Amino acid sequence: METTEQENLLSDLESSLVRATAGKRLANFIIDRILYLPFSYACGLLIGTLSMDFAYLLNSNKFVEILTEFLLFAIFMGLQEALFKGRSIGKFITQTKAVNIDGSTISAQTAFARGFSRIVPFEPFSALGDGCNPWHDRWNNTMVIDIKESTIIEQY
Repeated sequence: METTEQENLLSDLESSLVRATAGKRLANFIIDRILYLPFSYACGLLIGTLSMDFAYLLNSNKFVEILTEFLLFAIFMGLQEALFKGRSIGKFITQTKAVNIDGSTISAQTAFARGFSRIVPFEPFSALGDGCNPWHDRWNNTMVIDIKESTIIEQY
């Protein structure tokens, strides 16, 4: 009898996901972009140390240079969200988190897919408008939630 009562109590609990505001999403973007700069600089130093010819190749063509920066930023964001289970340093500061649409924690594969979705030109502008639902969220069936305002019930 007691087990049935406990099951009923647990089944009454529901996840309540509250999307992060556009202001918090913008803050995440700015913080993560600023923190990306030392990462990019360190990668440049490492590449230059390992191979000056390769470093010259990356910097000799503006298109290749821009593509390299996009790829490095995708890796930077993917690594953070994979290691910190949906959070970047910007998301830690703003108390937000990327989750799957159902509220479950994103996988490393999804974290990197989100990162590489950011390579698409003008992708940051897709966050403008109602709901702040940028392409990297839509294409990967994820959303960024406000941790303080959301309730997530993990399924075991």
